[in-house]
Amino acid sequence: MSATAESAVGHDELAVLKLLALEGGLEGDVKISCSALADRLDASNQTASRRLQRLESATLLERDTVSDGQWVSVTDEGERVLHAEYEDYRRIFERDTEVALEGIVTSGMGEGRHYISLPGYNRQFEDRLGYEPFPGTLNVELREDSVRRRSAVSSLEPIPIDGWEDDERTYGPAVCYPATIETATGERYVDAHTIAPERTHHDDDQLEVIAPVKLREELGLEDDDHVTVSVGDRE
Repeated sequence: MSATAESAVGHDELAVLKLLALEGGLEGDVKISCSALADRLDASNQTASRRLQRLESATLLERDTVSDGQWVSVTDEGERVLHAEYEDYRRIFERDTEVALEGIVTSGMGEGRHYISLPGYNRQFEDRLGYEPFPGTLNVELREDSVRRRSAVSSLEPIPIDGWEDDERTYGPAVCYPATIETATGERYVDAHTIAPERTHHDDDQLEVIAPVKLREELGLEDDDHVTVSVGDRE
């Protein structure tokens, strides 16, 4: 969603998106007229139409206008926005201190080994995480539902890793969170951390985990093995 489109979508539009999802818009097309929507919103027809237009412009829903109304459906992007709203309310009422993310182990691009070993980062890892990480990351490709759930991590207390520079270049900051890794067979490792650099080639479905040991060997992991990464307070 572009910055312009995102700025046009506020709480009023999200209320319409939620209403359409409750009517079945996540499963497929639902038919609605502006007058019927206006009645539900206690607003004018023009206001109802304008909110639908803004949601469509932001690619949060798709519309097909017919003679007696319009068929609408919530897009994948719209579902992600609703899920983020859900995570906000879940954090308010459930007050979780841990977010469980599921995925499969994948091979990384080899960048983790280099960057984690750099002295400007390594000193901070020892000071703030309490250990010198194994030179490399465990890369986890998250399932689709965990990609959406990942937004909940932002409500947890991060461990900041500051940016720094040497004579050749500047290195960006990162954030870490305590993490526990559990395999499909129940093996667990509790002294790990996720790490998310500010500048990364990875998409939202890629999670990187560091630890003082080589996690693949410690847990007997290979590519495509299923793992659960529980991010948050260990207390």
